[in-house]
Amino acid sequence: MDCLFCKIIDGSIPSDLVYEDENVLAFRDINPTSPIHILFVPKVHFASLSESHGKEDALLDVFKAIRAYVAKEELDKAGYRLVINAGEHGQQTVDHLHVHLLAGRQFTWPAG
Repeated sequence: MDCLFCKIIDGSIPSDLVYEDENVLAFRDINPTSPIHILFVPKVHFASLSESHGKEDALLDVFKAIRAYVAKEELDKAGYRLVINAGEHGQQTVDHLHVHLLAGRQFTWPAG
């Protein structure tokens, strides 16, 4: 498989790992858009939410991992943003579902 995130999951590409359990890997984004920019990736491969049928447990595992990381880092006090990009118009650049956790600065709502 030629998936960047699958290669990070199997260890053939290094990452700045911040969280791992049996179903989820989380690492720092190499092009951060905020002081804290973490990608949470299910270890099972599927490209997007539209391909997640039958893989709902993997989605739940990702959100449980995010909850654990947010609690450990106490990010809920100042706030954070979660983003899932999907498809070309959604700016998805890696076809493996992932959730961006952004924190460490004040966010504004996108204008369009």
